[in-house]
Parts: sequence; structure tokens; C-alpha cells
Amino acid sequence: MKLVRFGAAGAEKPGIIDADGKIRDLSGVVPDIAGDVLGREGLKRLAAIDPKSLPLAPEDSRFGACVGRVGNFIAVGLNYADHAAESGMAVPSEPVLFNKAPSCIVGPDDTILIPRGSEKTDWEVELAVVIGERASYVSEADALDYVAGYCVCNDVSERAYQIERGGQWTKGKGCPTFGPIGPWLVTTDEVDTGDLAMKLSVNGEQVQNGSSSTMVFKVPFLVHYISQFMILEPGDVITTGTPPGVGMGMKPPRYLKPGDRMEVSIAGLGVQRQVVAAG
Repeated sequence: MKLVRFGAAGAEKPGIIDADGKIRDLSGVVPDIAGDVLGREGLKRLAAIDPKSLPLAPEDSRFGACVGRVGNFIAVGLNYADHAAESGMAVPSEPVLFNKAPSCIVGPDDTILIPRGSEKTDWEVELAVVIGERASYVSEADALDYVAGYCVCNDVSERAYQIERGGQWTKGKGCPTFGPIGPWLVTTDEVDTGDLAMKLSVNGEQVQNGSSSTMVFKVPFLVHYISQFMILEPGDVITTGTPPGVGMGMKPPRYLKPGDRMEVSIAGLGVQRQVVAAG
């Protein structure tokens, strides 16, 4: 299934994509794409519905973030060896974890705001994992049983805040609009994360062209690993790292400016299109 949230910001409704690529309104069935709806029983109930029995969403509806009420928004750093190299950092022996503020989450096509005073706002196409069942101390073998599905994330990052301002990376990762997710939450039965093409272009120039196959730590291990340190709840999002081609790694470095346009895609998970503006 491809699950969505559509409508005005702050008033999104749950939806499902039908066989013709149209949004069908699920608001008569579930209140949101969030919480228990993402669990095994909730998804089983949705899978039993014929999407064409549901009302169509209005034409040209805005896509909201594909998951509502996200509690934890966890990111994995340096999870592609070639990206670690372009960043001048070693491949870690264990996953590098940091938080993105849930308040930075926006829709996939919403405007990206450059923070006040920023000169180093950067892009990162990433595969995001959405948790479906409460997970604590899960095994790697069982980890995917706790996953609802996957979506595209642009892990927008302010590099000066992240690297040059001391402390942890979090301060460069959670600024408003730094977490577009969607357009779709695609359930696990439709996705093999082993080799997904991942692309990002800026103003029509492709700058990232990678694959999930080059991840250092794969999805099952990441869910297992993170569940050793915290309880993961339904709707939590884990964004799993980026392939090479970020602005920081260019020579000379290149960063986003107002008026820039990004297109962000992962095979089978949809496309994001964002315009950059001053915050």
C-alpha cells in the first residue's frame, strides 16, 4: 500500500493511493496515518479495503508529511562509506545516532526555509523507516516485523551549526522545514530496501545518484541497534543516511540559496519537489 496524508498544513486527512495513482480519502475509516493504524493489525485492516470504494480527494491536494504525530525522529550519520569519505570522516564502527526535531517535519513539496544567518544549508536524500509496532530490545532477525514501511526524507542540514558550533550535530539538523518526508508511506510488502536508486538534483543538476545497497548498516540492524537504547513507538521515523553528492563535499563547497529548487527521489517511494526560501 501507499499511504498518504493530504490537505492543508495542520489539517491533513489520511489517504491511500489507488491503482490509477489517485488519492482516496481514508478519513471515514481511520483518523490519521499515525499510532496504532501503523501496526500489523491496523495495516491489515487497511489492506482489506478496496481503495476505489473510498471517495476521491480533491484534485491537486497538497501532500502532507506521510506520517502524523511523530514522537522520535532519529537519524543515522555517516552510514554510506563514500559519503563519509567526502565528509572527511571515518566510517564508524557503530552507527552514529542523532535527533532531528519532530517539529522540523513538513510535507514533501513544502518550501524549505534557510535559517536566519545560515550560509551552509545543505541537502541529503535519505531512505526513512517508519516504525509500526512498539520496539524494545528487538533482534536483528525480527526487526522488520516492527516496521510499517518506508518513505523519502530530505535530511536538510546546516553544516556550520552542525559541525562548527560545538556540541552535537542536532543543532544543525532540526531547524524548521528541515525534515520533509513523503509523499507516500509504502508498506514493507512492496519494498526491498537492498538496492533502491536514490537521487537528488538542485536546479535541474543531478548532484546525488546513489543506492541503498552501499549502506554500511542495513535497515534490520539499525532497528535492532536503536531499540537497545530507546523504546521505538509506532510512527517514529528513522532516517538512515545519505549517499555522496552533498554540497559540503563539493570542491568548492556549494550550499542552498533562496530560489533554488530540489527534486528528491527514491525508486518506488516517490518524488519530492521543494523550493528554497529565506527563513
